[in-house]
Amino acid sequence: MAKIRDPDAPRPEGTIMNPVRGEAAHSNTNNTMPRSLDSAFHRFGTTAAKNIAAMVLDQSAKPSTQLTYGKLHSRAGKVAYMLLTKTVQVNKDGSKNVMCKPGDRVALIYPNTQPLHFLAAFYGCLQAGVIPVPVEMPSSKREAGIAQLGFLLGNCGVKVALTSESCYKGLPKKVNTSSTFSAPSGSNSLTGTSSEIVDFRGWPRLWWAVTEHMSKPSRDWTAPPRLADETIAYIEYTTGNDGTVKGCCVTRQAVFAHCRALTTAMEYKEDETMVCVVDFKREVGLWHAILASIFNGMKVIFVPYSLMKMNPATWMHMVSKYQATTALVKSRDLHWALLATRDHKDISLASLRTLLVADGANPWSLSSCDAFAAAFTPSPYSLRPDAMCPCAGSSETGTISIRRRGNAQLGSQSGRGILSMSALSHCVVRVDTENSLTSLTLQDAGQIVAGAVVVVTAIDGSNRLCQADEIGEICVSANSTAQLYWALDGQTHHTFKVEPVGEYGKLIGAVRYVRSGLIGFMGPDGMVFVVARRQSLLAVSGRYHSADDIIATVLAVEPMKFVYRGRICVFSTSVLRDERIVIVAEQKPNCSEEEAFDWITRVLRAIDTIHQVGIYCCALVPANHLPKTPLGGVHVSETKQRFENGDLHPSTLLMCPHNCVLNLPKPRERQADVGPAAMFVGNIVQGVRIAVAKGRNIDDEPSLPLLECLRSRAQSSPDHRILTLVTSKNAEQDTATCSTLLKRAERIAGLLTDRARLSRGDHVALIFPPSIDLVAAFFGCLSAGLVPVCIKPPVASDLNTTLGPIRMMVDMSKAVAILAPQNVSKLLKSKEAAHSIDSNAWPMILDLEDAPSSWRRKNNNNCDTTTSGSSGAASKEEICYLDFSINSSGQLQGSSMSEASAITVCKSIKVSSELYPSRHVVVCAPPYSGISLVLWCLSSVYSGHHTTLIPPMEVEQQPSLFLTTLSNLKVRDAFTTYSTINTCVTQLATSVENLRERGCNLSMLRSCVAIAEERPRIALMSSFCKLFAPLALNNRAISTSFSSRVNAAICMQGASGPEPSTVYVDARALRNDRISLVGKGAPHSVALIESGKLLPGVKIAIANPETRGQCADSHLGEIWVASIHNASPLNRLASVTGFGDEGTMNTDVYNARLTTGDTKTRWARTGYLGFLRQTQSITEHGELHDAVFVVGALNESLVLRGMRYHPFDVESTVSKAHRFVGNSAVFTWNHLVVIAAECTGSESDALDLVPAITSAVLEEHHLIVGVVVVVDPGSIRHGPGGEKLRSTIRSLFLEEKLNPIYVAYHM
Repeated sequence: MAKIRDPDAPRPEGTIMNPVRGEAAHSNTNNTMPRSLDSAFHRFGTTAAKNIAAMVLDQSAKPSTQLTYGKLHSRAGKVAYMLLTKTVQVNKDGSKNVMCKPGDRVALIYPNTQPLHFLAAFYGCLQAGVIPVPVEMPSSKREAGIAQLGFLLGNCGVKVALTSESCYKGLPKKVNTSSTFSAPSGSNSLTGTSSEIVDFRGWPRLWWAVTEHMSKPSRDWTAPPRLADETIAYIEYTTGNDGTVKGCCVTRQAVFAHCRALTTAMEYKEDETMVCVVDFKREVGLWHAILASIFNGMKVIFVPYSLMKMNPATWMHMVSKYQATTALVKSRDLHWALLATRDHKDISLASLRTLLVADGANPWSLSSCDAFAAAFTPSPYSLRPDAMCPCAGSSETGTISIRRRGNAQLGSQSGRGILSMSALSHCVVRVDTENSLTSLTLQDAGQIVAGAVVVVTAIDGSNRLCQADEIGEICVSANSTAQLYWALDGQTHHTFKVEPVGEYGKLIGAVRYVRSGLIGFMGPDGMVFVVARRQSLLAVSGRYHSADDIIATVLAVEPMKFVYRGRICVFSTSVLRDERIVIVAEQKPNCSEEEAFDWITRVLRAIDTIHQVGIYCCALVPANHLPKTPLGGVHVSETKQRFENGDLHPSTLLMCPHNCVLNLPKPRERQADVGPAAMFVGNIVQGVRIAVAKGRNIDDEPSLPLLECLRSRAQSSPDHRILTLVTSKNAEQDTATCSTLLKRAERIAGLLTDRARLSRGDHVALIFPPSIDLVAAFFGCLSAGLVPVCIKPPVASDLNTTLGPIRMMVDMSKAVAILAPQNVSKLLKSKEAAHSIDSNAWPMILDLEDAPSSWRRKNNNNCDTTTSGSSGAASKEEICYLDFSINSSGQLQGSSMSEASAITVCKSIKVSSELYPSRHVVVCAPPYSGISLVLWCLSSVYSGHHTTLIPPMEVEQQPSLFLTTLSNLKVRDAFTTYSTINTCVTQLATSVENLRERGCNLSMLRSCVAIAEERPRIALMSSFCKLFAPLALNNRAISTSFSSRVNAAICMQGASGPEPSTVYVDARALRNDRISLVGKGAPHSVALIESGKLLPGVKIAIANPETRGQCADSHLGEIWVASIHNASPLNRLASVTGFGDEGTMNTDVYNARLTTGDTKTRWARTGYLGFLRQTQSITEHGELHDAVFVVGALNESLVLRGMRYHPFDVESTVSKAHRFVGNSAVFTWNHLVVIAAECTGSESDALDLVPAITSAVLEEHHLIVGVVVVVDPGSIRHGPGGEKLRSTIRSLFLEEKLNPIYVAYHM
C-alpha cells in the first residue's frame, strides 16, 4: 500500500536556495506618502472633498452614482457614530447596551453592485475602531459555501452586520415563532424586535444595520482616538482546500506597509483613474481599489460583474472615456473582451499605464494576456507594450510580486519559460521543447514587492528550503502580510510562523515567514514564477498535478460542442490511501449521451498522454447544476462534497478505476501444497483442538411412523387441535384436530388410489399454497403409500417465470401425478399457462375437490389397521418424501428423506425446542423444503403440540399480522424467515406506537427462530429487536438456525441454550481463508453470530474443502455433518429415481469421508464455509459450549486475485455506500466484479450510486468493480426464505432482462 517513489523520476540537482529580497523602499517616495491610511482618508476627505473617490456603473453601462471624498468622509463618520452610540435591547427586562465597542467585529455584507456603500461602511468601521469582516452576500438559503461563511462569522464573534436597504430586503427571512427573547435577534435594522429573522443555515444571530439615511453625529460626539498600529484593521476571509473559511487578520501597520508597497510598484498618483472589474471585497480588488486608491487620492470606476456578462468590453470603454491609468482585471475579462469584436469601436487604451492581471500567477492566463496584447497594441487601440502586469499574492501574504514598468534599475524585461509538466509533477524544473504536448509555458508574476523577502519551502508542507531547480510553496516575510487566523492558533502557527531550515536542518535565521499557498520557484532578477495554487494541487501517487493544467487539457478537446467552457471542475477524492482525480463539467442540452461518452473518452486519452495520470471519474451534469461562487465560478469544495456525499446527480458518468488504482495489495500467492496429514499433525503438535462437535445424544427408543403417529393421536385425543391457519381476513381461517386431519388425509388417499389408480411408491407432486390442505395431502400420500413432493404453486401474474421451476421439479422427481386445489389445477390447464408449457406435457392433474368422502369407511372395512403394510404406512428405510429447493446460486437441488430420517428430525426438534402436546407455536415460513416443511407438515403430528400457521404471503399483505398473532395467542416459541423479519422492520418502522396502543405485547415470546441456510443477519436481527422493544420484546428473542439440503436441521438456538456468542473476525484474514479474532469496532472487523446450538443427534466437523483434511478449532473450512436425519441423494434407489448419472457427485456430497481425523464416519457436505469455536458458556450437561459460525456458501464465494470474497460482506458494504442503495447482489462476469443495486430514490439519484458503490468496495475490500447495474426496487430477487438468488440475477443481466435504470461499465 505504501507510495513508492519512481526510481526513474527526475530529482532536483541545484543548490539550496537563499532568501531573495525585493528592492528597498525609496526614501523620497516615502516622504510624500501619507503617514497612515487614516491620515490619508482624513486629508483627502477635507482638502479634496469635491474630488470623486469612486463611481459605479449601472446595467446600462452608465455611471449611476458617484461618491466624492467629502461625502465618503461624511458617510463614514455617520457609520462610526451609529456603531458606537446606537443601543439595542439585550435582555427581556428591557436593558440596552451600545451596539458595538472598539475592537468588536462587524460583518460587511454588500452585493458586488454596491461598492460605494461598502466603501463608506469599511472606512466607517476603521474610524470607529471596530474590525470589518467583508463577506459575500448570500443570494439564497441554499447557496454553496453559506454555512462556511456562517462559521467564520460565529468564530469571529460577529454580532452586527452592515448592509444596504435593498440588500436587506432581498435576504431570505422566516417568522420568529419563539416566545422567548434571544439576543441578538437577527431581525430588523436596529431594534431587534421584528417578528422576522434572516434565515441562513449555520449563521449566528445578527443585528442587521442599514447604512443608509443615517443621522448626523451630534456636535459633542468625537471619534475615538486612532488605535495603535499593532491593532487589527480588518479581517479578510480566505478559503482552504476543504472549503473551510478562515479569517486573515491584517493590522493597521500591515495595511500602511501594503499600500506603500503597492504605490511604489504601481506608481500611483493623486487624481489618477482606476477601473476595477474584480471583486472589491478581498485580495487584489480590496488592496488596490479600496485601500491603495484612497491612500493615494485616486478615482475608481467599479464595473459590476453582472454588467461584464452582458457587455465584456465595458471596462475598455471606461478606460477610453476617463483616461484611466490602471485597470484591475482577470484573464477571463481579457478573453471575453477579445471576443466582443463588435464593441471595439472608439476604444483607445493609450492612457493605460498598467493593466493589472489579478490571476496572472495562473499559468493558463498567459494565452489570454498574449492574445489581448497582440490585438490591442497596434493602432488605433495603442496599448503600451509594457502595460501587461501580472501579479501574485494571497490573503495571508498580501501582494508578493508585481511586474514593474521599465526603469533604469530594474529594466523592463519579463520572464518566460517552457517547462516539462512531467518534471513539474515530480516538483522539478526542467526545460522542454516549445512544441511538445507535455510542455507548460510560464510567464513571470513580476518582481518581489519592496521590502519583502521570499523563500521557497518544500511542497509537502515542511519547512525545508527547496533547491534552485525545485518547486515548492512560496513564503514571504514582510511588514505587509497578515498576522494570524482569527481564533485558530494551530493553523496560525503552521501558516504565519514558518521558520525555514536549510542544509543539515539548521534554521536560516530568526525571521519568520508566512505561507502564501502559491506553488512555484524563483527565477533570475527576483522574478517569481507560479505554477499552481495549493488549493488546486492534486497529490496523486507521489506526484503533483495542477487542477488548472488538467482543465486546460480538457478545454483543448473541443469542449464548445459538448460542455460549457467556464463550468469545468477538477478535484481529487481520497480512495484507498491515495488521491483520485475527478472531472465534473456541465453538459450542454443538445449533446447526446453517445456524443458525451465519445468526448469523455478523448479527454481521458488526452490527459493520459499529456499528464501521464489516470482519471478516476468523469461526470457530466445538466446545465446550471454545479454550485456557483458569488462571482459565477464553480464552487470546487461544494462540488467535491456533493460528489462524495452522492448528491451530484450527474447525467453522464464514466469511471476508470482500472487505469488509476495502482496500489492494490499484491495478489495472494498460493504456497507449496501442504498435505492434509501434515496440517493435522501440526495442529496436534501445537495443542490446537480439532474442530469436531456434536449435539446431545438422542434416545434410541423406537418411534411410530409418522402416519401411525397421526392415527394414534386421532384415537387417543381426537378433539385435540394441532393446526390453525391464520390469514389477514380471519384469525381462524382453517383448523384441524387430530381426527379431522386424519379424515382429510384419508379422503385424499382415496382420490389417489381409487380414482387415480396410483401404485405404491409413485411420486406425487403436491402443488398447494401454504395451508392445512397441504398437510392433509402430505399424509394422504403417506396413507396411500405414495411419495409426496411439495412444490410452491405458480403466480398467476408471472407464469412465465414461475412455471419453469415447477416443471423442472416435476420432471426431476418423476412425479406421475399432480395434486392441487381447484384454483391451481385450473391455472395449470389454462391458456395463459399453455403459452409457457404445453398443458399436455404435465402428468395427470388431480383436483382436491374430487376427493371422495367415504374412503375411510371402505378402508376400515377391507383393511387391517394394525399392520403398517396394509394401512399404507412406509417402513423406516423407504422414502418418506422428496425435498426440492432452488439455492441462492440458482441451482435446483433435490434430496430424499427416508421415514427414519423424517422421524428423527422431528424428534430432534422436539427435544431441542421442548415441544409437547401442551405447547403452542407459530410458524410463518414457506412449507416446501427443509426445516420449514418439517415444522409446517410433520412436527405437530409427531409432537402433538398446537401449531398456528401463517402463510408468508399474508404477512406481505398485512405486515402486522405476524406480530399481532404472537401477541394475541401469547405464544412462547415461533419460527419464521428473514424475509418475514425484514418485512416487519421495513413496513412497520413507523407503526410501533400504533401497535402498542392496540395492545400488541410480545413479552411472552421466548424464542423466535429465524430459519435460514445462510450466515445469520446480525444487523436485521438487531434492528428487529430495537424497533419492537417498546412492545416488550426481549432482546434475546430472535435466535438463529442453520440447515442445508443435506440436513434439514443442523443448528437451532433454542431459549434454553446458552447466550448466543458473537465474534469479530478480521476481514482481510477471512479473504485468505483464515480466522483471526479481533475486538469489537476494530478496523476491517466483520461481526459473526453463532448459528445456534447443535441439535440432538447431529455431529459436525470442519474440513478443508480442497484436501478434505479435518481442520482445527477456529479454522475456516467447509461444514460437514453426520446425523441419522441426514438426507439422501435422489438416486439412492436407482429403480425409483433413475438418476444414475449423478452417482459420483452424490457420493461426494452425501457420502464423503475425511482424509485425516475421523476417517471412518460418513459425512454429508453442506457446501457452507464456517468454523467451530469453543466458548466459555456451559451447556445443560455442564460442558463447554461449541459454537458453530457460518460464513457463507462455498459455491457463491468470489475467488479474485487469489483471495476469497463472500458476497454477503461486499453487499453489506454496498448497502452502506449511499442512502438510496436498497438490496444488492454481487457476482462475477468475465473476471469482472458486477454489482446490481436497487435505487430507492428517484431516477436522478441513480448515477450517484455508481461512484459511491465503486469507492466503498474499493476502500473496504480492495476490489475494483467492473460493472455497476442500478435497478428499480424489487429487482433483486429472493428465495422463499429471503435468500438472494444471485445466479438468477446474473442470468437476467447476461440475457439483458434485468431492465436496469443505468449500467455503468468501468474502464
